[in-house]
Amino acid sequence: MNQFSTLGSYPAVRMRRNRADDWTRRLVAENVLSANDLIWPIFLKEGSMRSEAITSMPGQVRVTLDGLIEHAGRAVDLGIPAIALFPVIASDRKDSEGREATNPDNLICTASRLLKATYPSLGLIGDVALDPYTTHGHDGVLRDGLIANDESLDILAQQAMVLAQAGIDTLAPSDMMDGRIGKLRTTLDLAGLTDVRLMSYAAKYASGFYGPFRDALGSSGALKGDKRTYQMDPANSHEALREVAMDLQEGADMIMVKPGMPYLDIIQRVTTTFNVPTFAYQVSGEYSMIKGAINNGWLDADTVILESLMAFKRAGCSGVLTYFAIEAAERLKRG
Repeated sequence: MNQFSTLGSYPAVRMRRNRADDWTRRLVAENVLSANDLIWPIFLKEGSMRSEAITSMPGQVRVTLDGLIEHAGRAVDLGIPAIALFPVIASDRKDSEGREATNPDNLICTASRLLKATYPSLGLIGDVALDPYTTHGHDGVLRDGLIANDESLDILAQQAMVLAQAGIDTLAPSDMMDGRIGKLRTTLDLAGLTDVRLMSYAAKYASGFYGPFRDALGSSGALKGDKRTYQMDPANSHEALREVAMDLQEGADMIMVKPGMPYLDIIQRVTTTFNVPTFAYQVSGEYSMIKGAINNGWLDADTVILESLMAFKRAGCSGVLTYFAIEAAERLKRG
């Protein structure tokens, strides 16, 4: 006899009973998604246009400083706890070593001071990597066609310092250089910036899903070669656990897995192995696929946006960095 068909002499168990009503489904839900789980990425650019549409990411814009307060206010009004800032750097400010990243008055530092003066309780997350600032589009310094790991760490540490001093609450190193978490943690602590958090992109894969993001930053055409010498091979999962373990040992406070939905297995392995705050990045390619299908009438927005985000919670995520943050929070608010 099938052990799941009866319980003793009682009639067969019917799982559908707990699905019969909305109130029952809410009572027995194993995971809950709220605005508290969302981080909204914002693209910043110089100039005074206020906003500029990103063709490859329908519904997303590049915003200038004069429009930033109103733009970020949407997240504040919806109870989204944090935003992540990404800069679109003018070509005349780029060089082979990404030195604009270390300028204390660069675009992100200026934006951070402006945001903190207006929304002091809004969490600010700043990307630590050189790719927006380099002429070659790589996350570190390029020497004879190769990324110079240790030389890159010195510049990344300087970038981290100016961001933290400008008010960035959480630094998110996405460069994938070996040893960068230890380097940043030591640098920050020696400067007395012990409360600045590190959200490490510990498992960042060399993925094809980043295309629209690079288009948004204007770095897709600049990239010389590819990033497979430092970003992870999509074939590997055990390696991700080693990366996470090393970053935690070096002082990471939180972990990021990127991309998101194609790597739900990695997210689950990380969360169950380490039991630390773990986040997923629902990257630009994921967003554009879903948004494109919605805009074509192939998928229902009210269903798939929240369903896609719930997948990350089910896998164990503490939260999700997603371009759907505003739309998701609005839908959650409506109930």
